[in-house]
Amino acid sequence: MFDEIQFSTIERLPNYVFAQINEIKLKARRKGEDIIDFSMGNPDGPTPKHIVNKLVESAKKPKTHGYSASKGIYKLRLAITDWYKIRYDVNLHPETEAVAVMGSKEGYVHLVQAITNQGDVAIVPAPAYPIHTHAFIIAGANVVKTPLVYDDEFKLDEDKFFEDLEATFKTSIPKPKFVVVNFPHNPTTVTVEKGFYQRLVDYAKEKRFYIISDIAYADITFDGYKTPSIFEAKGAKDVAVESFTLSKSYNMAGWRVGFFVGNKKLIGALQKIKSWFDYGMFTPIQVAATIALNEEQDCVEDIIKKYEKRRDVLCESFKKAGWEIKKPRSTMFVWAKLPPKLAHLKSMEFSKQLLTEAKVAVSPGIGFGERGDDYVRIALIENEKRIRQAARNIKQYLRNAK
Repeated sequence: MFDEIQFSTIERLPNYVFAQINEIKLKARRKGEDIIDFSMGNPDGPTPKHIVNKLVESAKKPKTHGYSASKGIYKLRLAITDWYKIRYDVNLHPETEAVAVMGSKEGYVHLVQAITNQGDVAIVPAPAYPIHTHAFIIAGANVVKTPLVYDDEFKLDEDKFFEDLEATFKTSIPKPKFVVVNFPHNPTTVTVEKGFYQRLVDYAKEKRFYIISDIAYADITFDGYKTPSIFEAKGAKDVAVESFTLSKSYNMAGWRVGFFVGNKKLIGALQKIKSWFDYGMFTPIQVAATIALNEEQDCVEDIIKKYEKRRDVLCESFKKAGWEIKKPRSTMFVWAKLPPKLAHLKSMEFSKQLLTEAKVAVSPGIGFGERGDDYVRIALIENEKRIRQAARNIKQYLRNAK
């Protein structure tokens, strides 16, 4: 009888593609095999000492052990708005235009739950980080995927982007209510310039939709590129919110600290739904996050340099192994097109073979949608010695593969 009960929301979600690679990886490790793992964007370095020390100091105070504020303690929200002022010269109010969240992924899902009605339409460029699409599906909305088109330097083709938006608005019933943007982009590493956001904000006002901008990898940029914020565009607060996470910039992935800022109506909705869902992060974590944002950012620069060096070593050593990969100018990932001789395998089969034959784990592009199936995502989470070992393994694999 219970087998007949349907759970319609969860049934709209596909099986998690990356689970197949994880299962093969775990079986190999149980056998004692040495797997060089580039599959997950999980920073391998420690959280900077001054942040950890502040956590410990705060945790020793009994008054920090009770329930916290669901929208984040005031000093953290103030640090968030100060971060925007220093970085982007943007003024935000810590009470009404900022909210701390348990990682930007949690914040994104809760935001979508708070602002989405059944049958709403969201536009998400594809390929896409899975939750950018599936948060709307969980909320009962529909998603239109537009192609993310870019050049060899991973710069967005803005004209094509807006042509596709226009075509979608002409054909979609009902009209789209949300557009999601994520630059620097996961998984493709695609970047935009400041003018893109002014164009998008102006278009949002014309067509009457909200923008959800994710700049999780804002800090991790190379070769002189600097990530812009949507709030550098005039009028952005009228139509947009933006999220950031401390996970990558400060090696705090497991701490689960992020934030949303922007439009008062949307931020208010997120604050309200969080007041029902949770009591906020453990206060010492919020205190330590405040220190991370407020104090000198030398630790962030060190982390960026580490990723830049790994990027260079990976692209150079893999090229010598027979797999030429374009260098990204942002994120902790490399978006690698399949080697031409193995392009027919597509991303899942190639990833499986790479894992079983070369002992190298990557994320198949199909996990980010059909438009990613000619690529794999490689996370820069192994040290340079391991990267060079992976290149040697891949060279042998490519020599024998068909």
